[in-house]
Amino acid sequence: MTGRSPARRILLLCAAVLVVAQFLPWVLTRAYLLVDTFTPTLCTPSTDRAPDADTSVTCTLLFHWPNLPGTLSHGVTLLAVLAATVAACRPAVHWCLRPLRDMADVVGGAGPQNLGYRLRPGPGSSELAVLGRAIDDMMDRIAVGYEAQRRFAADASHELRTPLAVQRTLIEVSMSDELTQEQLELLTDQLLTTNERNERLVEGLLVLAESDRGLASRTPQRLDRIAEAVVGAHHKRAAEAGVTVTTDLRPRIVPGEQVLLERLVTNLVQNAIKYNRRDGTIDVRVGEDPALVVTNTGDDVPPEEVPALFEPFRRRTGTRIDHSGGAGLGLAIARSIVAAHGGVIEASSTGADGLRVTVTLPH
Repeated sequence: MTGRSPARRILLLCAAVLVVAQFLPWVLTRAYLLVDTFTPTLCTPSTDRAPDADTSVTCTLLFHWPNLPGTLSHGVTLLAVLAATVAACRPAVHWCLRPLRDMADVVGGAGPQNLGYRLRPGPGSSELAVLGRAIDDMMDRIAVGYEAQRRFAADASHELRTPLAVQRTLIEVSMSDELTQEQLELLTDQLLTTNERNERLVEGLLVLAESDRGLASRTPQRLDRIAEAVVGAHHKRAAEAGVTVTTDLRPRIVPGEQVLLERLVTNLVQNAIKYNRRDGTIDVRVGEDPALVVTNTGDDVPPEEVPALFEPFRRRTGTRIDHSGGAGLGLAIARSIVAAHGGVIEASSTGADGLRVTVTLPH
């Protein structure tokens, strides 16, 4: 991209206008003289007698307004000069804005097939350079989002293809042979398990899409009460997994949607139970800043693996004590919900074992 600056061109145009303005009175005076010289005399009014019935309308008007020809000629001349000035300014304005037009043509050619193209205007401080860098930054964000969307679609297709293939195989087995009652029960149980996994996957995709669209409304919600209800609903599941849950829930109001906030806390608690160990612990805290902290024991998470936990369909290969399965969307949904509420979610290793997830939300 060239370094031509529209501001520099506009300054040159303004300078040219100021110079032309200095000569404009002289030009108008000469134009008035030319018009007066070459304008034919339509009537020579008599100054010693008033117009009578035989006097023409033109002579009558000139008798009453003798300065009318000069006024008209001056007005016509002024309009002609203004029209010529405007006509000359049109190409000048186009010349000033040509760098922006050239940039628009380049940006207009960007698409999915060449998202890697950048303007690269350089380190200049001109308006065009600043705009070019802003467009390059925007293209970087679009490219990242497009790639994430493409990867998400591919992962979702893969996640759906596997259970559907299993279901097809089980159905074909049931149709090919006469099954005993025990075999039929086993087949039915496998089909139900696969169907439940598909339901969880589809539900997760719907929630993720819903949270990605943002919030339809914002109302004050008591995050501490939401967390208390979610933890209470998971006490039995945690006890079956041999996990002890502790809480420290202080009053905290968050503007947002109750359903999405419930899903946020639910996903974090379920994830903390799933990736834990026997006789492990889960600590859920609600406060001012951060708004929510969920800490669990379990396998240590290397720092380089932490960012990938929030990507869709990314599951750790560590030991699980909860084998109920999952779609790999828990933390991805949590991140999307937090972003929809204008907050930030972060995860970090506890330093020994387990994971600490911190959620910061606006008041």
